[in-house]
Amino acid sequence: MLRLIERAREQRVAVPEMRSTDYVNTIPTKSEPFFPGNEEIERKILNATRWNAAVMVSRAQRPGIGVGGHIATFASSASLYDVGFNHFFRGKDEGDGGDQVFFQGHASPGIYARAYLLDRLSERHLDGFRQEKSKAPYMLSSYPHPRSMPDFWEFPTVSMGLGPIGAIFQARMNRYMHARGIADTSRSHVWAFLGDGEMDEPESLGQLSIAAREGLDNLTFVVNCNLQRLDGPVRGNGKIIQELESVFRGAGWNVIKLVWDRTWDPLLAQDRDGVLVNRMNTTPDGQFQTYATESGAYIREHFFGDDHRLRKMVENMTDQQIQHLGRGGHDHRKIYAAYKAALDHKGQPTVILAKTVKGWTLGPNFEGRNATHQMKKLTVDDLKRFRDRLHLPISDKELESGPPPYYHPGRDTEEMQYMHDRRLGCGGYVPTRVVRSKPLALPDDKTYATVKKGSGQQSIATTMAFVRLLKDLMRDKEIGKRFVLIAPDEYRTFGMDSFFPSAKIYNPLGQQYESVDRDLLLAYKEAPNGQMLHDGISEAGCTASLIAAGSAYATHGEPLIPVYVFYSMFGFQRTGDQFWQMGDQLARGFVLGATAGRTTLTGEGLQHADGHSQLLASTNPACVAYDPAFGFEIAHIVKDGLRRMYGGDEQHPHGEDVFYYLTVYNEPIRHPAEPENVDVEGILKGVYRFSEGTGGSIPAQIMASGVAVPWAVEAQRILAEEWNVRADVWSATSWNELRREAVSCEEHNLLHPEEEQQVPYVTRKLAGAQGPFVAVSDWMRSVPDQIARWVPGTYQSLGADGFGFADTRGAARRFFHIDAESIVVAVLSELAREGKVDRSVLKQAVDRYRLLDVTAADPGAAGGDA
Repeated sequence: MLRLIERAREQRVAVPEMRSTDYVNTIPTKSEPFFPGNEEIERKILNATRWNAAVMVSRAQRPGIGVGGHIATFASSASLYDVGFNHFFRGKDEGDGGDQVFFQGHASPGIYARAYLLDRLSERHLDGFRQEKSKAPYMLSSYPHPRSMPDFWEFPTVSMGLGPIGAIFQARMNRYMHARGIADTSRSHVWAFLGDGEMDEPESLGQLSIAAREGLDNLTFVVNCNLQRLDGPVRGNGKIIQELESVFRGAGWNVIKLVWDRTWDPLLAQDRDGVLVNRMNTTPDGQFQTYATESGAYIREHFFGDDHRLRKMVENMTDQQIQHLGRGGHDHRKIYAAYKAALDHKGQPTVILAKTVKGWTLGPNFEGRNATHQMKKLTVDDLKRFRDRLHLPISDKELESGPPPYYHPGRDTEEMQYMHDRRLGCGGYVPTRVVRSKPLALPDDKTYATVKKGSGQQSIATTMAFVRLLKDLMRDKEIGKRFVLIAPDEYRTFGMDSFFPSAKIYNPLGQQYESVDRDLLLAYKEAPNGQMLHDGISEAGCTASLIAAGSAYATHGEPLIPVYVFYSMFGFQRTGDQFWQMGDQLARGFVLGATAGRTTLTGEGLQHADGHSQLLASTNPACVAYDPAFGFEIAHIVKDGLRRMYGGDEQHPHGEDVFYYLTVYNEPIRHPAEPENVDVEGILKGVYRFSEGTGGSIPAQIMASGVAVPWAVEAQRILAEEWNVRADVWSATSWNELRREAVSCEEHNLLHPEEEQQVPYVTRKLAGAQGPFVAVSDWMRSVPDQIARWVPGTYQSLGADGFGFADTRGAARRFFHIDAESIVVAVLSELAREGKVDRSVLKQAVDRYRLLDVTAADPGAAGGDA
C-alpha cells in the first residue's frame, strides 16, 4: 500500500500525504544529480581529517592532562560535514554574511582537524585542545564557544536543543533583516547539524511550525541518525528516522531520508515484490545497531536468512561484501544529492535524516558500541587498525614510541590544493566569525529629556516609563530602525500596543484578513516589513530571536538593538540556558523583566511572583543587571547601555560583548524629575543617595532598589516624625554590579599585595554615612546581601523570601515584612542593637503598626496589568 501511494503521488494523483514513507532513500538512484567533486581526493582529505580528530582527542588524555573529549560523534558525521565544506557552505569573503552553520557540539574535534589541514590551526593549537588558559593563546575550546574563540566559532550549540531552535530563529532573522532592508541575506542559508538523540529535547522540535509557517526554505536541518544517544539506542524498539519523518512532515517540513549508501542500490533494484523494503521497514533500530557490530555471516543469517527471496539476493555476495553494506550518511554522492535537493526546494524548510554508524572507521572497539560516546582514547592496536583503514603513511614505530602523531599530507599536495580551491570557490573559510560593523551614531541628550522630567501628578509604572523612552529612541533617524521589539504575546500587558499602528508586527505574509479592531486607533497590524516580533507564547522562541538579533552585528555586519520584554518570572528561570548561550554568542541588547517583584504583580500568585530573577541574572557574567526605581534612572542606564554595546571606544572598538537586564514593575507610582546635579556615576555603578534625611537627630541609612524606594522614602518620613530618626535613602540601582566591582577589587588586592589596595565603590560611596544600614527590595534577601561584607557599618536586609501568593500588594508586603512600617521597625532594631534607642520602643513599634497582622496593612495602590 505504501508503494502504491508513493507511485500515485509521483503521478500527481490526489491522495492523502503520508506522514511516514518506506525506510529507504527519498531520492531514487536514477534522480541523483551529477557529483561535481573528485571523490578520490575528497576521500583522502576526509581520512586525514578523521585521523587528526581522533588523535587530537586521544593526545588530550596523555598523563598530566586528561581533559576528555569525544571521538565517536564526528566519526559518524564526518562525511556529512565534508560534503558541505567542499561544495555548499558559503564563507564571508564576498562581503555578506555567507551561510550560518550550526555545528554539532560534540563534533568539534573534526572541525578543528580540518582547519589544521588548511593551516588555519597549528599542531600547538591541536595539543591545546580543552586547555584554554594553560595553553593560551594556542588553545582550542572543547565545543563551539564564540566567547572563547571569537574569530572562529559563531554559534554555541553543545547545550543540546539550543542549536535547532537557534537555527530556526537565525533563518527567520535573516528574512526579517532582508524584508526590512537592513541587510541583503538572500544568498544566506542556515545549516544545523544535529543528533538524533538531541531531538528529544523540547527546544529541538518545539518551534518547527514557525519555520514551516513562514516558509523558511533558507533553512536545512541535517540530523545525524547514528541511532545512539549517550548511553545506548535512541529508539531500540522503534525507528527514530521514521518517527522524526512523521514529526517533521506533520509540521510542514520537506523531508529527505538518506538511509542507505550506493552498495544497497543493486539489491533494492532487485526488490520487485518489496520483501527487502519490508525487512528494512520492520527491523528495529536496536537490531540495526547489532548488525553494525557483527560479521557478514551474522547479517546474512539474521537479516537475509529467514526468507528465501532475501537469501537469493545475496547468494553471490561474500560475507565481507555483506558486512560492508553501508549507511547513506557515509556516501558522498548521496549526501551531495540530498544537500542539493534541500537547496533547490522552495517554500519549506528541509530536514535531512542521514543514517550513520557512531564511531564509524574507528574500529570494532568503537563502532556502534553503546559506550562509544564515553571512549576518549585509542590503544596502539586501535590506532594501527585505524591507520590501515584510512591508508595513511604512518609507521608502527611512530605509533608505539609515544603519543600518536598528527598527519598532514603536505602543503603542496593535490589534496591541499583541492581543499583551498573548494573553499575559495565557496567564498572563504568556515567557520569564521568576523565583526565588520562600526559604532552607531547614538542619540543626544534631547531624546532622554521627556522621561527625565518625571511623571508630574500622574502615576505610572517603571514599565511604562521605559516604553515612553523606547518610543523616543525609535524616532531617532540614525538608530530608530535598528530596534527589534520582541515579546511573548504580552505587548498589550506592557503598554506596547501603541506601537502596533506605526512599527507593526512582522509577518512575511502580511495581514490577509480584516482585523477585528481595524477601526480602533491601536489596531493590530501585521506587515512584511514590520519591526515587532511576535513569537506567541514562547519565551524560548523569543529568546532565540533575541540572540539572533543581538549577534547580527557579527553575523551580517549590521547591528540590531533587540528589546525583549517579558514577565520577569519567565525569563532567567525559564530560559536561563539560552541567556547563557547569549553571553557565549557575544550577543547584545536589552532584556526587560517586566511585572517584576515578589509582591508587585498583585493577585497573580506563586507562579508569577518573581523575587529572584536579579539573583539568577547575577550568575551570568555577560549580563549587566539593574533594578531602577524611576524614569530618570532608566534614561541614564539605557543611554549608557547603548554607549557600551553600540558606541565603541579605544578598548572596545566594536562595542562591549554584554547585554543589559532591567527589572521594571507594573505598580503605578509618581516619578520625580531628575534632581539637579544628579549622581550619574552612582546610578551606573549601582548606588547613589536619593534622599537625604532632614528631620530627627539619630542617624540611620536605608538602601532600597526598584519599587521599594518609595517604601523607603515613606519609612524615612515615619522615622523622622515618630521616632526622631534622621534616615538617608539610597537608591541601589544594581546590587549585582556593586558586588561584581567589589569582587574585582578583592581579586586585585589578593594578587597584588605590594600595590595600593583597591577599595570597592560601595565602600567608598557609603563611607561617612552614619548609623546602621537597612537594605530592602522586592527580592529575596540574597539579592541585597550580595554587598553586605563591603558596607562600612552594621547591615540588615529585608526581603521577600519564600513563594509568592495572590493577595493585595499591601498584604503581601506586610507578610514578607518589607513595607514601610517593617522598614521602620528594622531600623529601630538596628539602632537598639547599637544602643542608640531603648529596646522597649521595638515592642511599641511592632504593636503600633500591627506587623503580625497582614490585614492591618494599607492594601496599596491597585492598577498595573497582570
